[in-house]
Amino acid sequence: MSRLPSTRLRFLVLAALLLVALPAARASEEWFDRLDEALTASALEGAFRTRVSGTVDLEGYHLPTPAPALISASRTDLFNPRLTLFLDAQLGRQLYAFVQARADHGFDPGDGPLRRRVDEFALRFIPWKDGRFNLQLGKFATVVGNWVNRHGTWENPFINAPLPYENLTGIWDTEAVASATTLLQWSHVRPGLSAPILANEKRLRIPVIWGPSYATGLAVSGALGAFRYAAELKNSPLSSRPTSWTKAQKWWTYPAVAARLGYAPNALWNFGVSASTGTYLRPSATRTIAPGFGRGDYRQLTFGQDVSFAWHHWQLWAELYETRFEIPRVGDAHTVAGYLEAKYKFTAQFFGAVRWNRQLFGTIPDGVRGPVHWGADVWRVDLAPGYRLTPHIQLKAQYSLQQEAAIASLRTHTLSSQLTVRF
Repeated sequence: MSRLPSTRLRFLVLAALLLVALPAARASEEWFDRLDEALTASALEGAFRTRVSGTVDLEGYHLPTPAPALISASRTDLFNPRLTLFLDAQLGRQLYAFVQARADHGFDPGDGPLRRRVDEFALRFIPWKDGRFNLQLGKFATVVGNWVNRHGTWENPFINAPLPYENLTGIWDTEAVASATTLLQWSHVRPGLSAPILANEKRLRIPVIWGPSYATGLAVSGALGAFRYAAELKNSPLSSRPTSWTKAQKWWTYPAVAARLGYAPNALWNFGVSASTGTYLRPSATRTIAPGFGRGDYRQLTFGQDVSFAWHHWQLWAELYETRFEIPRVGDAHTVAGYLEAKYKFTAQFFGAVRWNRQLFGTIPDGVRGPVHWGADVWRVDLAPGYRLTPHIQLKAQYSLQQEAAIASLRTHTLSSQLTVRF
């Protein structure tokens, strides 16, 4: 039997087994309560408390070719299981630590070998009760925007991330752009790359923000009345790939800085503005840099605005990011990416969500044809119904329609499903 039918069969069998077990799961909420008690401990008369929790995710994808966004798959059907464990520890009122570990086929969905990995680990110091100031050290998600606060599989009404967090641009972090022609080839605006390079270049490209950006560093945050603030100093910028997030050494030569200022006038609204800057080239790309320049001259500058709204059964989120990749001797490559997302709860268990995504690319000077757009504009719409079968089991499905540069032949369709069990 070929791998494709085997993958489909494996996912269907697992889904069927879970559905058969659903009545028992609904009747065994006491089992989850006992598990929660077993995974919770305290000492020093309650001053020290720890808790282990987690999720088991079973994802299935039916993909176009090549696979979209950050998904790495060599076939059109992909089964992507994932185990995530969380450790939370509290010592008194002032010290809090957390760890997130995962076992899966890669940070982003893919068909590679099964791997184990620690994605987050951090220590937070909370000197005052009112939360005016917190200091955090370790490896953790970025403070930029509002999607990161709900990017977990249980909180996210969708299966994937919004477009700014996963759409690959023509910028490479392994090699500096030498000319406008090179960038247009890397962006597929102008043909010229050989077939072998086209087959492998996806792993070289970077998005505006790579998912939750679990880079290493320190952050300060706090609340002052209706205002919220957060700032971070990290080893790599928002667009850096997961393999860069734990690297220290040469990355710290050009650290990345980001900040967000939020304003919540009431329980309905939350507004925020963000900014970030950092060097997007990896240290290994130094040999390709233009003479007379350094890695610090190849910077990514990102400015963002976000807003969220909640009222009765409705929840709305929106983000807009303006990014500039500075390329010496070529010019600045500008792009704007954003989305508008809405979720509606039909019942206490059933919800639906829709998301409109858009990314536009600016122009760069080209000696042959004058100013030329350095990337293909793209839009995507995501539709996702979801159902919480029990307080510990959630099922989601998603359909995504994407089109580049208003060319019908570049319209793609992606189907996905996700079953999550949390404990």
